[in-house]
Amino acid sequence: MSTLLLLLLLSNSCRLGQSMSREEKLKLRNQVVEMFDHAYSNYMDHAYPADELMPLTCRGRVRGQEPSRGDVDDALGKFSLTLIDTLDTLVLLNKTTEFEEAVRRVLRDVRLDNDIVVSVFETNIRVLGGLLGGHSMAVMLKDTGYHMQWYQDELLHMAKDVGLRLLPAFNTSSGLPYPRVNLKHGLRSPESRTGTETDTCTACAGTIILEFAALSRFTGDPVFEVHARRALDFLWEKRQRNSNLVGTTINIHSGEWVRRDSGVGAGIDSYYEYLLKAYILLGDDLFLQRFNIHYASIMKYISQPPLLLDVHIHKPLLPARTWMDSLLAFFPGLQVLKGDIRPAIETHEMLYQVTKKHNFLPEAFTTDFRVHWAQHPLRPEFAESTYFLYKATKDPYYLEVGRTVLDNLNRFARVPCGFAAMKDVRTGSHEDRMDSFFLAEMFKYLFLLFAEEEDLTFNVEDYIFTTEAHLLPLSLSTAPHAPSPANATVQAPSLPHLSAYVKSLWSEEELDDSNFDWTCPNTRLLFPDPAFPRNLRDPIRSAVDKSCPRPAIHREPGIGRPPLRAQDFMANNPDHLELLRRMGVSLIHLKDGRVQLVQHATQAVSAVAAEDGMRFMQEMMELSSQQQKEQLPPRAVQIVSHPFFGRVVLTSGPAQFGTDLSKSITGVRGFVTVAEPYSGCAELSNAAFVQGRIALLQRGQCMFAEKARHIMKAGAIGGIVIDDNEGSSSDTAPLFQMAGDGRNTDDVTLPLLFLFYKEGNILLEALKEYREVEVLLSDKARDRGRDVQEEEEDCSTDQTSPVPAATLDQSHVRTVEQDESASHNEEVTPEEDVGPAIKRNPEPEEEPEVDKDSSRKSVEAMMADWREDLEAFQQMEDEL
Repeated sequence: MSTLLLLLLLSNSCRLGQSMSREEKLKLRNQVVEMFDHAYSNYMDHAYPADELMPLTCRGRVRGQEPSRGDVDDALGKFSLTLIDTLDTLVLLNKTTEFEEAVRRVLRDVRLDNDIVVSVFETNIRVLGGLLGGHSMAVMLKDTGYHMQWYQDELLHMAKDVGLRLLPAFNTSSGLPYPRVNLKHGLRSPESRTGTETDTCTACAGTIILEFAALSRFTGDPVFEVHARRALDFLWEKRQRNSNLVGTTINIHSGEWVRRDSGVGAGIDSYYEYLLKAYILLGDDLFLQRFNIHYASIMKYISQPPLLLDVHIHKPLLPARTWMDSLLAFFPGLQVLKGDIRPAIETHEMLYQVTKKHNFLPEAFTTDFRVHWAQHPLRPEFAESTYFLYKATKDPYYLEVGRTVLDNLNRFARVPCGFAAMKDVRTGSHEDRMDSFFLAEMFKYLFLLFAEEEDLTFNVEDYIFTTEAHLLPLSLSTAPHAPSPANATVQAPSLPHLSAYVKSLWSEEELDDSNFDWTCPNTRLLFPDPAFPRNLRDPIRSAVDKSCPRPAIHREPGIGRPPLRAQDFMANNPDHLELLRRMGVSLIHLKDGRVQLVQHATQAVSAVAAEDGMRFMQEMMELSSQQQKEQLPPRAVQIVSHPFFGRVVLTSGPAQFGTDLSKSITGVRGFVTVAEPYSGCAELSNAAFVQGRIALLQRGQCMFAEKARHIMKAGAIGGIVIDDNEGSSSDTAPLFQMAGDGRNTDDVTLPLLFLFYKEGNILLEALKEYREVEVLLSDKARDRGRDVQEEEEDCSTDQTSPVPAATLDQSHVRTVEQDESASHNEEVTPEEDVGPAIKRNPEPEEEPEVDKDSSRKSVEAMMADWREDLEAFQQMEDEL
């Protein structure tokens, strides 16, 4: 077969549209440098040696000294993260003197043996990648004979130290790394405080190969590359064989998919990126083969130009969600490296129009381009794709896109002490946060976008960018490395970074040529005339613009003042109540003095008032979330009797009272019985049948704590409350937590869990068909298909991950004490058993109707889906 080129850039392609003058590009390039100086100098002046700058308070973020941000803080290891992450950026921006001083600081000040638990993924791409990128730049500068003549591979020695500290995380039977490791104590020792985790994201396990292989080839020690390849091999074997897709979260011991949704955004993104880039850097054709197989499935199931929508790996024609996250913005750039230019243009244009609509890419946005999660932590992925598209097409349109990115950063994110992340792209509110990737990636891509070839002190095309934009030399492909699998091809020589990424000779017996579709784009086909890209972009621009038309900016008569802010609101202020009415927001007083707010956008006096109401509700959600207790994780209701044997696990919501299942080793196991009355709001008439069993209850008519007391009095060992809101499901609704009744609930000593309608009906239908149904109530599912009382550390769960509070519909506020079933189109009445709300005019008790035809059909469909999934899993196991 003929030689295959992965990518042929269009260096001499026609220039499309109006070119930007050299002077204008120089001006924008200098603006990038000035912005970098503003961010970097403020970090060094106000934060160093801390890991990150807090730009609103002008101080460093030191882990343990600031309120915990959960998993976000796992990137911080008290190792001057931002400085290490910025090393090769300094060289790229021609700041050689600053780079030399920064290297000396790192060698003098940074400690890597801190007693702190860090993310393996973040430490690999930021710290190990940063040190390797810095080493690559130091060697390059030293070879020029002008700078770094004193350098003796000190950064490489530090990089190997980091690699050795990460290696214990790979001590699993699967080869997939634990998600966290203690820098000083490793894993599993009493001091390590890690090593008990069971799950990791696909990207976390699959984004290791570039840094670990580079470390092996720089040092001559193959152990790092061997472990990285082993993890990738395992992920490849665990792909869904019919769809050739991977899930988002995997059990690191069993290899079972914990989350089976699949996309190209958060949780998976850089796994695909590293397959292609591993081929480019290392020259191993196996990586290209795997990438192309995955890519074909992505384009078949996930890509719906210009959208990229998550699907289920076992049922890839079934969408998994109706929104997209901002991390997928890297994908058009990856498509450029792949050579698939047309969908890259389309998706990038959609992202650009969303950016123009909201000034930044929201963390997540819906398929009709509304805000889903309003934050924006200054992510660089959109700038990355813009650079690669410009590099490939030389279309000056992308220079204007870059100008927009620069302008928005300066207008909305720039603060006196650096650049602050956006807390809400709609309100423009800031977060006291400037992540290290902002300096590591954003300024690299923007500088390269506007720089001319003579502006660079070295040839960027001799390097590849990691996912953190660190520079690794392509010459590593010829360095000594780990043994390749059987039939591996000869390693590729060093080739230019973008001009022609690598060769590869295949025999017809080795690989089906169909896996290389779109590997070598025909530029004349892609760009038959200068209007071609514009013809792709115009319909997308119109679709985004028309998705949510903006009303003219004016204030209706009677307002004439700034909109009401959440922090100023007082429920007993008549003026405030009138403003709520005009914004379409209704207020409900609950018995304990709390209030419940619901917005009906159609009832607002104008579109502007409705928009003000939306902002008010978002602010109220933020205030409410700050006041709430830390969210409890979901619980599991596992059906363990025949014929389920633990294979059916229903995601359930916890109660803020009663037995804490997370502290129970065995959970609570028992047969289920429907309570009479089904509401559980009176003493049970079938107490004799409930005794020693788990009672099933319907939501409504009284408080959750009252239900718990009634079934406990009857002798129940646990309770399950089933939502009466038809159609509700844990797949689409946020995690629901049951609150107490405003009184002391220490007298409730049994566990009470909440099931949405869909999951509850599965349980009811099973009870109807098999009469005796046994379940296990626990914090997570036990092993399936075996004795569920066995306690194995490697047991996994199929439960759906909790949806962050930010995913709540912005049309209404829903706290853990408030009604989760209310739609933004209907009135919310205080009749639900959430918090202390009591129905004012109770209706006569009714027995549950669990045998409705429609209910049975829907449950039968769910059970059929479950059996289909089980068969798919079995087929996958048989193929292994």
